[in-house]
Parts: sequence; C-alpha cells; structure tokens
Amino acid sequence: MSDAAQPTAAEVRAAAEAVKTALDRHLAAVERRSGDDDPAVYEAFNQLAAAAETYDELLYDRYDEVTPFEIPSAEEALPPYAGPEEPNALSVLIRRDYAVAEPQRLLAHAQRIEEADDESSEASGTVHGALGLLFGEYEPDEIASRHKEFGLEEGDSTLWVTASDEIPDPGEWLEAPFEQVDPEAVVCRFDVSAVFDDDEDDEDDELETALDPDADEDLEPLDADR
Repeated sequence: MSDAAQPTAAEVRAAAEAVKTALDRHLAAVERRSGDDDPAVYEAFNQLAAAAETYDELLYDRYDEVTPFEIPSAEEALPPYAGPEEPNALSVLIRRDYAVAEPQRLLAHAQRIEEADDESSEASGTVHGALGLLFGEYEPDEIASRHKEFGLEEGDSTLWVTASDEIPDPGEWLEAPFEQVDPEAVVCRFDVSAVFDDDEDDEDDELETALDPDADEDLEPLDADR
C-alpha cells in the first residue's frame, strides 16, 4: 500500500475507540439478555466483530501490526444448527440494500409507470413516492435484475433459510417480521457483498505474483553495446 493510501493515525485511533464502544454494547446486551437466543446479543456480537475487523485492517495498513482477534466469517457467525431434524415448514428472509444512485432516472421511470396506469398523483415527484411505485409495479427479483435501469446501485444482500416445526398462523408475524429469528434454526445463508470481491481481488493478485514473481520488478535496460 502506498503512503498516500495509508490510513491516518487518527483513523486507526478512531477505529480502536469504536471497538471499545462495541465491547461495551456487547457486554450490556449480554447482561440484559432475555434468553439464549436474544437477537440484541446477536446484533451486538456482529457489530463487535465488524468493528474489530475494521480496526485490525487499519492497524495493519498503518503500522504493519495485527491483533490477536480472530474475526469469524459469515459462515462462522451463526451458531450450529439446532432446529428440527425433519422441518415441516421454512421461512425465507431476504435483505437487499440499494443506493439511489440516479434519482432523476428513478423519478422518470416512476412517472412512466403512472402514465401507463392512467393515474395522476404527486407520488412520482418524490424519491420515496417513486420507490413506492417501483416496488408496487415490479417483483423484487425483477428490480434486482434491472436495478441500474431504475437508477439504483446494489449494496450488500443476504438470504437466510430457517426451519421450523409448523408454519405460523396467518398474520402472526406481519407487524415485526424480522424480530424473532432464531439463529440456531438457520439451515443455510447466502451473502453477497463487495467485501468478498475485495478478498477475491487480493487472492488473484497473490496468485499472479506466485505464477510470475518478477512481474512487479523493473525491467533491466537494454545494453546499447549489444
């Protein structure tokens, strides 16, 4: 890493303070947990892991030093499966993050939706109204495949499959659909993040260097007397 790209000492110090804050939050969540599967403890755990990972990376980039912390991967973040051996029901939980990269493109598309439906309102004139029209018109999977067309930029996404003995009663969880997720009932999960792309780039660079150790060395000048 070049000197220009190195984090500052202040950034490393700020990351260290973030770890201390996350430690306090994690301990507080553990002290007031309501049970073994308290989601507040699980969330605090993930925040602590993220803060520690950020600090570890900045510390290494700035000072070429590491911490004794072992940051779990996405697969290791969940506890071992302890759900029913033969589930009778399952739930699929999906989160996809988007940035509104081109608001004007989004607004223009929302206006076309209104015109096609022969409806006139002010919803298409605001970003939140345009988003409501967009997700009311298209299925989430179609939006995911056409997000650039709608002026959106993909962020992280995750899909969790959880198992249970029976399907909940109609309307039982609609008010708070994500609050009672049991991590031990997660059968599998699939994560998409730019973080993984960065890891793959690093692995590709390491492989290229291994195949051609002299790739980054300066070429020797030709001998003019030859």
